[in-house]
Amino acid sequence: MRKCDMNCQRMFERGPMETLTSTDGTPIAFERTGNGPPLVLVHGTTADHTRWEPVQPAFAEHFTVYALDRRGVGESGDAEEYELVREAEDVAAVVDSIDEPVVLLGHSYGALVSLEAALRTDNLRTLILYEPYFPVGDQKLYSEELLAEMRALEEAGENERLLVLLFEEIVELSPEQMDDLRSAPNWPVRVNMAHVVYRESDAENEYTFDAARFTDMTTPTVLLSGSESPQSVKDATGAVDDGLPNSRIVILEGQGHIATTTAPELFVDEVLSSIRELN
Repeated sequence: MRKCDMNCQRMFERGPMETLTSTDGTPIAFERTGNGPPLVLVHGTTADHTRWEPVQPAFAEHFTVYALDRRGVGESGDAEEYELVREAEDVAAVVDSIDEPVVLLGHSYGALVSLEAALRTDNLRTLILYEPYFPVGDQKLYSEELLAEMRALEEAGENERLLVLLFEEIVELSPEQMDDLRSAPNWPVRVNMAHVVYRESDAENEYTFDAARFTDMTTPTVLLSGSESPQSVKDATGAVDDGLPNSRIVILEGQGHIATTTAPELFVDEVLSSIRELN
């Protein structure tokens, strides 16, 4: 499988947004591009489907790519009450709407959602999770004080300050990585989507990974992890690897939590290689 070169990037054309209805009646939007077997992309917090722009053209060279807007962002709908399980049902609904087995790729909170979605569909060919994040052991990810600060910034409309708090204090991005995010074309999108930061962080904080629930989930699973990511992120990745019956960890050398932005060619290489080895 060859990477998408600069000429491919120039030729890439965005597709129109399509919509389906999730289990609870919420409309979920996605963009379909490329040709080939299906690949579903699930973004993390403070993003929409455009988060995948650095890597989507390369994937579209080999796959029919379905890039979601998760509920509450982009062109997808929302509900009055928020639950992580509803997000998992959204992803499963998209996967089940496709008439052949799917490669499902999720990043960060989108990886956690995708992990839960894998329990709700029988239409997966491969599961790829880039650093799902949740508490390991008795320690919470975020203190009550930090969550309260997030909530206060959200209510005050201080979206950009909320983003900086998330990425610097929680994801532990370096100043150079923050510069990469700020200079990316979708930074304004992230600012607009910051209203989901508190609710998704709170859901992560309360999530419990119970390996017993995944005993029968034999879908081949790749866990991508940055060598420079925070230890708490690595601990969560390790817990998933220990708990799944058919998984392995692939290290993204020299990278942290946002390799799709800082090293898109490396990210594409590792994803394509993993899919090729597993199928």
